[in-house]
Amino acid sequence: MFGVWAPGEDVAKLTYFGLYALQHRGQESAGIAVSNGRQILVYKDMGLVSQVFDETTLDSLKGHLAIGHARYSTTGASTWENAQPTFRPTPGGSIALGHNGNLVNTHELRDLVEALPGPDDELELHTRPAQESTNDTSLVTALLAHHPDSSLEQRAIEVLPLLRGAFSFVWMDEDTLYAARDPQGIRPLVLGRLERGWVIASEDAALATVRASVVREVEPGELLVIDESGLRSHHFAEPTPKGCVFEYVYLARPDATISGRNVHEARVEMGRRLAREFPVEADLVMPVPESGTPAASGYAQESGIPFGQGFVKNAYVGRTFIQPSQTLRQLGIRLKLNALEHMIRGKRVVVVDDSIVRGNTQRALIRMLREAGAAEVHVRIASSPV
Repeated sequence: MFGVWAPGEDVAKLTYFGLYALQHRGQESAGIAVSNGRQILVYKDMGLVSQVFDETTLDSLKGHLAIGHARYSTTGASTWENAQPTFRPTPGGSIALGHNGNLVNTHELRDLVEALPGPDDELELHTRPAQESTNDTSLVTALLAHHPDSSLEQRAIEVLPLLRGAFSFVWMDEDTLYAARDPQGIRPLVLGRLERGWVIASEDAALATVRASVVREVEPGELLVIDESGLRSHHFAEPTPKGCVFEYVYLARPDATISGRNVHEARVEMGRRLAREFPVEADLVMPVPESGTPAASGYAQESGIPFGQGFVKNAYVGRTFIQPSQTLRQLGIRLKLNALEHMIRGKRVVVVDDSIVRGNTQRALIRMLREAGAAEVHVRIASSPV
């Protein structure tokens, strides 16, 4: 997710570059919403950021305030209807919202939405076909959009404590940018400063891309509000920090810093500890590229076993973990990696990967190493079991 409040700047292009820097977090759909102070325009489609947007589209999105989203679906099908930002009319204008995370009390939230008074055409989530709204994000958008007797800011303070699970949000109305993070701070969210405005992003690497300086992380249980009056902060819940370890293992970019720790350094250290806890006599430490490389280098440093590349990677294939279907994932592994036979034949190899999610990759890789003539294959996984 990415959000920017910066009058006088080309906010659509800043958002595009911010999303481009965050593409690793989701490749299914991309969207940008922009406000010129009178109305919000939303443009979104299935595909990568660079496929969804071109120069003409970005030039048509004029305004002082924007949010953007690149989606990896957790709740809800990978369809255009579930692409974000979501959009809804409100009593005084409209709202566009992007969400990173996964809520666990969607049944309760759906009941709350169905109980809302108001015109059926605005709030008829319960009568819509399932394919139109199958994610938790649309429920939150509907709850926030209903604020006939209060401001959106006040409504957020009422709604956010009702949500359970992981949520980092950026959302906007016609003139204000909002951001919020769940009380456990499960998904990252960071605040940055431009010369003439503010930026919110899932990772600080996106701030560097648009030349914004890092101010701080959005705190767990915090709501930020940014408008022409400046920046306001509310704490809607007591913080109980329990960040997601998978950010350090796989999800975040290596140049990101989360909770004060550089992600690349954390990954190398996981490899060092792996070597101490699970040593082995071998001839070569090799990573599963790219995600296993930092841990493999740490394992090699700690063990003294030479580090080398045993796989060659096709640079044009995306992340197999984030592919939507099992068939695509299994096909994708062979498209993505091939064994370097001259590096492997006759050797005892330690193959280091960041994690095992489904086991598809691991099974195929070990078969490949055996076929390439490895004398022994020792698997080491950097992520602790979750």
